Amino acid sequence: MLTFAEAARQPAAVVGAETHRLAAHPERVPAAMLLPAAFEEAFYRAANLPEQLSRLLAPVKPDRLDEDLLEALSPRAEALIRTSYLEDDAVQLFYRALGHAGLSRGPLHVRRPGGREVETAQVSPPGTAALQAVKRLWARDWTFEALLARLDNTGSIGLEARPTLLLAGPPGTPDPGLAAELGVELALINTLGLVGLP
Repeated sequence: MLTFAEAARQPAAVVGAETHRLAAHPERVPAAMLLPAAFEEAFYRAANLPEQLSRLLAPVKPDRLDEDLLEALSPRAEALIRTSYLEDDAVQLFYRALGHAGLSRGPLHVRRPGGREVETAQVSPPGTAALQAVKRLWARDWTFEALLARLDNTGSIGLEARPTLLLAGPPGTPDPGLAAELGVELALINTLGLVGLP
């Protein structure tokens, strides 16, 4: 788990270009942290999800796509993500990082760098609600729409792990004035500050 200052020292390809953009404005961004892609990848491996998802979705043939079958299987794929457990060490590391980042109490939202899909949580220590929000966000990669988009774009249902942002407060809304001030197309703010430069 990385603070924004730590994430800014990583390549944008690893932490997401938006993370670098947000890290450039530390005085405007509220409490936040980044889960690196390796954290999600470790969750998938530890829960044996690649094999389980592969078995579940084996009947889906990209060259002769049956959308009805894909639509029937996608909720089961999502449920696999939501109901699988992280290893205890990973959970404890996550809770400690939440506390260090100032995110273990109050509202927060999670999303992918550069993305607009958001999951929210009202968190109290140790931070179980935040972890559940992260897993709900990861499960969105297995919705019918997400699977269909991957099949259309890549011809495969395969997926690479990606970083995840956790930001204090509710999801941001567009602020055209701030966007103009910062010279960007879109700036998202909430009651606590700047929470998005997708």
